[in-house]
Amino acid sequence: MKMAGTTTSTADECRHLFRFFGLPEGGHFEAPATLVAMGTEGREQPVVAVHVEGARVGFLPGYLAAQVNPENRPLLGLAAEARVQMWGAGVGDGLRVIGWVAPSQGPVAWPHDDNNPAAVTVEDQRAEAHASRTGMVREALEGDDPRRAEQFERGLVGGVHYLETIEPIKQLKRDGKLEEALELCYAAVEGAESARDGREPAPWYTEQAAIIHRKRGERAEEVAVLRRWLKACPPERRAGSKLQGRLDKLEG
Repeated sequence: MKMAGTTTSTADECRHLFRFFGLPEGGHFEAPATLVAMGTEGREQPVVAVHVEGARVGFLPGYLAAQVNPENRPLLGLAAEARVQMWGAGVGDGLRVIGWVAPSQGPVAWPHDDNNPAAVTVEDQRAEAHASRTGMVREALEGDDPRRAEQFERGLVGGVHYLETIEPIKQLKRDGKLEEALELCYAAVEGAESARDGREPAPWYTEQAAIIHRKRGERAEEVAVLRRWLKACPPERRAGSKLQGRLDKLEG
């Protein structure tokens, strides 16, 4: 399971640990770890930290902490034993670290190895996410399930599936190319509408279009794109939706 906190609250200790293992420039290693219950003071849910060589390197995801330690008591013996796989990569003058944790009993099938390294940097993670979506689309289009293939075909606009536009839209926004990002948003909105199969269209693309219109001071266009989504949305799915709330604030 991927740990939380490795790039935020435990980042300094993670970098220290890489230096301890002789990897100041990054790389990866596996090591024994200890699960440590953080106690209940000020917390409603169990929190379980992961320690390696005395350094706190991350936390179990919340739902997993609740499974491992539902009564939020000190973890002892086998319950506290774990292993980690840590990956680091240089970013600027520093080191970014991510890691996975698993119970120490029995062999561990880590998701990454030398032949399939983890995407550590933000840029690599974005590329990995985009490649994963593209792979899913191609698998559906070329797979043995004709109904699934037909549904994905309906989501194509200009040979590109709307799911494949997420990272390009984000990148165009980061680059300040709002006109191009908006054009891609509307292509994705069209694809999402065509593939909705009686459900509401995927809302993210409409939301991004609305955000861009807001930045450009185009209130009428923002209202129009929100109404477009609501019109395509089944009536019972409109109330309480994020996009209905955004429109209500605009028109309230």
